Amino acid sequence: MAEGFEEKLAYFQAITGLDDPDLCAEILSAHNWDLELAISAFTSSSSPSSSTNPSAFTAGVDGGGGSNPAESSLARQDAGDRAAPGLAWKLITLPFYVVSGGIGLITGAVGLGVWIAGGVLSRSLNLLGFAAPRGAEADRLIPVSASTAEAADFVATFERDFGGAGAGIRFVAEGFMDALQRSQREYKLLFVYLHSPDHPDVPAFCSGCLCSAPVAAFVNENFVAWGGSIRRTEGFKMSNSLKASRFPFCAVVMSSTNQRIVLLQQIEGPKSSDEMLAILQRVIEECTPSLVTARLEAEERRNNQRLREEQDAAYRAALEADQARERQRKEEQERLEREAAEAEKKRKEEEEARERAAREAAEKEAALARRRQEKAMSLGIEPEKGPDVTQVLVRFPTGERKERRFHSSATISSLYDYVDSLDCLKAEKYSLVSNFPRVSYGPEKHSLTLKEAGLHPQASLFVEVDS
Repeated sequence: MAEGFEEKLAYFQAITGLDDPDLCAEILSAHNWDLELAISAFTSSSSPSSSTNPSAFTAGVDGGGGSNPAESSLARQDAGDRAAPGLAWKLITLPFYVVSGGIGLITGAVGLGVWIAGGVLSRSLNLLGFAAPRGAEADRLIPVSASTAEAADFVATFERDFGGAGAGIRFVAEGFMDALQRSQREYKLLFVYLHSPDHPDVPAFCSGCLCSAPVAAFVNENFVAWGGSIRRTEGFKMSNSLKASRFPFCAVVMSSTNQRIVLLQQIEGPKSSDEMLAILQRVIEECTPSLVTARLEAEERRNNQRLREEQDAAYRAALEADQARERQRKEEQERLEREAAEAEKKRKEEEEARERAAREAAEKEAALARRRQEKAMSLGIEPEKGPDVTQVLVRFPTGERKERRFHSSATISSLYDYVDSLDCLKAEKYSLVSNFPRVSYGPEKHSLTLKEAGLHPQASLFVEVDS
């Protein structure tokens, strides 16, 4: 077998996943060793429905019969005789796997509810010890779809091979259908890049064109970008749907009705960043009016919907106004009654507090009077002047002075009893202090006599209130 045939056979096996080389050779031989034709026939024969053939094209935008002049402008030409690409419109029927992705959103929602309910039941059984522990994979809350995982792998591989995150075009890590819906929501066109890892022109195109600053900035600002590898399921089927014959391959599409997309521009073969930028700018310039119109129509629908909601809300508010006023009147009446009751309760509490404070003050004053009387009685009669008599002068913080004679054998505590017997000091904690030298006669000196304390024959003390 010739070397070219062996390469085609190996590539066909890699794309289709068939392990039998004889079967692959028979399929290729039946299609005259046309690799693209054989792959298209293989994928078409394995498609769930013939009505969703990935290669099906309609006759034009309006769906009418006959030839379409726009399609002729998209005819593939040799690399040496290719005309400048122009904007062309072509309706493409989406492959069944893309359409089924939208249906899967509905069935997935139902399945998610069942999955969550089963997870709760399983968790409860685990807690009760009736079920074996699950692995980390089973604990994942929402498993991603195959197309999302494939897109995420492509983004990670592209960033690894052609620059870190943030360099080049920011491809969305979503399936094609999700990316198409995102472009609808954002009123943008969808930029599609199909990656052929084995093509010799692809590395230079990715690094020199897609990852160039002007192209990347323009695509990131004006498009939703989706990429896929033709080695993977979704990328391979989209390459058949878009009839990609040369690589590198890019396309600009937008959504249409009846599970169709509009092919606005396809860009095949290596391009410089300037050529790519010029093509994309022309596409944006020619499609901007339709995008603006779609955005304005959507805004008008949203405004109408908001107006209806506001009218409904005003109507409901009018219906509830009487009930709200009645409820407010009752609440106000209850509030006034509650405030009156609280005010009466507070008045009684304050009156009781005043009576209690007055009673406590009277009791305290009576206790002080009894204490002064007891202290005065404990002092006895003031002695006459003599050699064994000490003259003591006491100064109070108010400036008042008191003088008394004591026997020199009297203790320091008798001086405190004298101060306590007078109605000159309201503080209960104080100390007697002499100035020169400064000596504080605290509790540790209460048992000393006046003579032992050095206060005989006369002493001048002042009262220092403890803080």
